[in-house]
Amino acid sequence: MNINFINQTLNYAIRKAAEKMRAGQPSRNRKLSRAGVICLLIGAEGGSLAKELHRADIDVTPAAISQRRAQISPETFRDVFQRFNASCEDSGNFRGYRLLAVDGTSVNIPRNPKAPSFVQNESAPNGYNQLHLNPLYDLCNKIFYDALIQPEPQKDEIGALIEMIKRNHFSEKTIIIADRGYESYNVMAHLLEKPNTDFLIRIKQNHSAMREVARLPMFELDCEIGFTITTTQTKEDKEKRYIFLQVPKKSKPGAKTRRGRWDFPSPYQMKIRIVRFQLETGEFETIATSLPRTFTLEDIRELYHLRWGIETSFRDLKYTLGLVNLHGKRDAFAEQEIWAALTMFNFTSRIVREAVVKQPPEGVYAYRVNFEMAVALCREYFRTNSADSEKLLQEISRYTVPIREGRRDKRKLKVKGFVGFTYRVAA
Repeated sequence: MNINFINQTLNYAIRKAAEKMRAGQPSRNRKLSRAGVICLLIGAEGGSLAKELHRADIDVTPAAISQRRAQISPETFRDVFQRFNASCEDSGNFRGYRLLAVDGTSVNIPRNPKAPSFVQNESAPNGYNQLHLNPLYDLCNKIFYDALIQPEPQKDEIGALIEMIKRNHFSEKTIIIADRGYESYNVMAHLLEKPNTDFLIRIKQNHSAMREVARLPMFELDCEIGFTITTTQTKEDKEKRYIFLQVPKKSKPGAKTRRGRWDFPSPYQMKIRIVRFQLETGEFETIATSLPRTFTLEDIRELYHLRWGIETSFRDLKYTLGLVNLHGKRDAFAEQEIWAALTMFNFTSRIVREAVVKQPPEGVYAYRVNFEMAVALCREYFRTNSADSEKLLQEISRYTVPIREGRRDKRKLKVKGFVGFTYRVAA
């Protein structure tokens, strides 16, 4: 894709989303338009609002921006994200399949006890606020495909995945890759029923594993298992050793039914493939998949390894795109900035694909674009009228980092809180 086309496509998506909102909510002419606010937040860095306004040469106060933001729904920012994605062609694939990883991550926001995102428990008596982001991430094209945002107290990753499966039409062959936590008969059934969709889910392998998996010997294997799901406990069900799911007859709105949720008729026959492989540490990983035998055990191992791309995308989203520095206390403001960050992430990724990185003829390492610098350069390009696209590509190609394969580092699990500024955060 041409860089000018990518830029024009994003600006067009912003205009159409703003026009759609204006049609439903007519308003007086204002110094700062809705489209202007959306552009400001998509191109904003992790600084104060006053700093962002100065950089954008917009002569209004931070309080005026907050009042204007309150008139724009987070759905408008989601509309921009979706329109931008729909207008761009992302052709990267794995043997003809689009690879979509799913996982969840928490986004810390300023403390506000009155907000739906407020969490308070024995381990956090003073409470804190978090939103939970559940995205589908395209591993080959390095873009966010879809996402669903929930208040942390209402977090339901399995429910979020099912919702995204339902609302997306997968026009090309797609593999959904998930880690433990998405192990659910209901998820597997939804993916089996969805056209053009396969799954690869890491599952438990100890005493709490699926009944048929727990019976399998603990060594590398590749086999198919079949079973029947039922939501009743009749004598016939028990004799045929159907898997019983205790599904609540009535669920309160917002209830976390999770693994007890079942959306299909009963009884329901299911057949899945179980692949188990050994790691270099000697431990085993067990994968449930619907992929055909043309995908070997080594292919399955490689696909699961590729899932790590969504973890690195979260790091970039929070620290490179600046989701640790938000500009408002309201949940709606935080949602706006999450959608804005997802959009700028995709904008940068699509431009980076057009950059050519010259490799040293006798270098020890291959080199790739420094994504952190690319984000800074793409933000500046997006904010600047009539910016030079060729100069942007040259600048991006200048900033590279070596690719060091096989590096290992223990995951740093220290909890990081919301990073505030020295000024009062807008309510």
